[in-house]
Amino acid sequence: MQLVILYSLKDDVTRDDFHNWIRTVDYPTMRGLARVESFKTYESKKPLMGEGAPSVGYVEIFDIPDLDGFMAEDLGGNTVQGIMGQFMGFAEAPEFIISEEVT
Repeated sequence: MQLVILYSLKDDVTRDDFHNWIRTVDYPTMRGLARVESFKTYESKKPLMGEGAPSVGYVEIFDIPDLDGFMAEDLGGNTVQGIMGQFMGFAEAPEFIISEEVT
């Protein structure tokens, strides 16, 4: 299963501060969880077709093979809650989506 998060930065958050936090705090912490197989953050650059800006500034994709365990044990734990608290200070209206590959 994948957890996909779509969001933009709050108006008072700088891109440099956020990217530094991703590299120094978010990646090491979330990638250190046993149930997170992979985790990447992508910055939206431009639409493939047409003009204007993308509807969101960032997309995060987590590969979590044991989603039930993650939800039951990791999500409410101090590690994830601490990161989520910091993340919510950066992100404007994040949308959290559980996804599964179509096979």
